[in-house]
Parts: sequence; structure tokens; C-alpha cells
Amino acid sequence: MDFLGIDLKTFWLVGILIFSIIIHEISHGYAALYQGDSTAENSGRLTLNPIPHIDLFGSILIPFFLALSGSSFILGWAKPVPFNPNNLKNKKWGEAIVAVAGPLSNIILAIIFLLSSFFLFKIGYKNAITFELLNAAIFMNLFLAILNLIPVVPLDGSKILFSFFPFKLKNKIKHFMEKNYLIIFILLIIILFQTNILENIVYFIYSLMINVLF
Repeated sequence: MDFLGIDLKTFWLVGILIFSIIIHEISHGYAALYQGDSTAENSGRLTLNPIPHIDLFGSILIPFFLALSGSSFILGWAKPVPFNPNNLKNKKWGEAIVAVAGPLSNIILAIIFLLSSFFLFKIGYKNAITFELLNAAIFMNLFLAILNLIPVVPLDGSKILFSFFPFKLKNKIKHFMEKNYLIIFILLIIILFQTNILENIVYFIYSLMINVLF
């Protein structure tokens, strides 16, 4: 079954991705709010309504292109949730807490999808397409979590890394990465996807999770 020549399965997979990246961004916003910064809340970003979060290129075009090209992964992003680090109560680890909330939300989503698959399996549900979609959702969220934990600007892992350095050294490293982030990020993406390192790590964790329950 398709719509405008596009398999409905593709719409479903892209829909799961959009939902996952929105939860990722909302989690950043709530982590900031919990620490005293209401920037995301005041910007109307603590909502499940997809409209404020959607980035046309990162949330729609790239995911559909990857899905339709038969890629083994579907990648995308939403508009970053704004926050003001100066408002955070925890000056040392505040930004790291905000940063880690996004990948953590994707890990939680992966576990929820895994438990849903396990429950359906246990009650004798046998629709192969449903299990395929759930497995894709698990893999997708693990992929988002691990990718975002890489310590390179603009990924969440960079903010986590910066929190471990003394203030002066942190600012020097941050300044260098922000000045050269586009080159560094492009090189990282080329290395990761040419070598399949990230995909292999995700598959390893995915396999461990599946083997625990099934």
C-alpha cells in the first residue's frame, strides 16, 4: 500500500524518527527547566506538537531521502531547543545534564519499543511487519543516542565533554571546536559511515538488548 508512490512503511519509519527527535529535544528543554532555565518553555518548545520542532531539511527531506534510497539507517534532527546556561543552577554540570537528557530519552524510547516487541511476542502476536517496524524504532533510537554522545560540536557529547575541563581549558577547546566544527563534523561523518563503526556499535548494543529478552 502506498501514497503518492511512497510506501506507507516509509511514512511510518519517518514518523517514528520525527517523534523520537522531538522527544529528544523536549528532554533537553525539561532538563533545563528542572535546573531553573525556562527559555525552552517560554519559546513554546516543551510541547509534543511537531510544528515548533520541525526542521524542513533535517526532519523531512533528509529522512525521506535516506528511507527511499534504501539506506540501512534513517537519520534526522529537529530544531535545537534553546536554553540559557547562565540560568542553570548547576554551573559546573548543568550543560552536561541538559545535553545528556536528549540521548537518554532515545535510550528510554529504545527500551520501550523493545519491551513492546517482547510483550507482543509473548502473547503470540505474529505480524512480521509490526516486529520489523518496532525493531527499526529500537535501532533508530539507539543510533540517535550513540551518535549524539560523540564529543564533537554540535553534538550533545561535546557539552558533556566540556564539563570535565577547567573553565579556561574548556573555553579554549570549545572555541576551537566551534570555529572549526563544520570541517570536524564532516570529517567525523565521513569516517563513521565509511568505516561503519557507528553502525556496528549500534548493532552490537541492539543485539545485546534483543538477546536479553528473546
